[in-house]
Amino acid sequence: MPRISYEPEGYEVEVTSGATILEVSLAAGIPLSNECGGNARCSTCRVRIVEGLEFCSPRSPIEAALAGQIGLDPEVRLACQTTFNGDVQVRRLVLDWEQETLSNAALPETDPCPTCGEKTLAILFSDIRGFTHFSENLPPYDVVHILNRYFHHMGGVITRHGGFIANYMGDGLLALFGLDDVPFPALRAAQCGLEMLSIVERLRPYFEAHHGQSFDIGIGAHFGEVVVGNVGFDHQKKLTVIGDAVNFASRIESKNKELNTHFLISDDLFAATGNALLVKTSEPLEFRGKTGGYHLHEVVGLNHELV
Repeated sequence: MPRISYEPEGYEVEVTSGATILEVSLAAGIPLSNECGGNARCSTCRVRIVEGLEFCSPRSPIEAALAGQIGLDPEVRLACQTTFNGDVQVRRLVLDWEQETLSNAALPETDPCPTCGEKTLAILFSDIRGFTHFSENLPPYDVVHILNRYFHHMGGVITRHGGFIANYMGDGLLALFGLDDVPFPALRAAQCGLEMLSIVERLRPYFEAHHGQSFDIGIGAHFGEVVVGNVGFDHQKKLTVIGDAVNFASRIESKNKELNTHFLISDDLFAATGNALLVKTSEPLEFRGKTGGYHLHEVVGLNHELV
């Protein structure tokens, strides 16, 4: 019988011919990503055929079209489309421990705001720069995979700093600090933003290796009063924050494009951190819907003597 072995783990499975690499892997309990459910509508099940390419079935028309679209090398195959009639050795290209975590994660059943009302919060918006260009040549399921991995990392950072993700907007997110009255919400938001930028740099080699390109993000944060409530229909209600402070935080984030920066904060948030941040201060800037000029501060680091 043909055998399939997996690098670098050394797993080896003996199978009857006719099954796809994806079917064999999942039946043997070997995790292999398949964002679209194994229907050749994404490339997340891709594997590199290290040995035995001659025993693999030719690319199906749908696999050939996808391979041409995203530029896959001949030895890189979609596991959901590839059968084999001899021994093959493969290396999984997308799946790792992190993808297992993403696939098996359970949704928490918690109420982030048991007592809603007026609160003073740090409000952080982030957005992926140039994501439309990044994703326009990728299959939609690949885009879902990329966003899930990105949000997985961002969610971990935000949670570690005591924040809560209140909303996702396409490739952007809104995070709140201070909902549960943890101390120093403004400083937590600033530290979180800096770590988010660091995480994007750490992810860059992964995205470049698997998708041939990467992206940057923009972050904007403000500290102010909002009204917090659970809004929506019946059991589908979601936590929502409303107020001028939310709009201002969003507009601060959008100024990153204009100023060619990555992380901007308001005067109010900067003051609330007690000068614990290293910043570059802008000239007064105008904002739609607000009168006068407002200084923004580009966060470039922490003043470790005060943190």
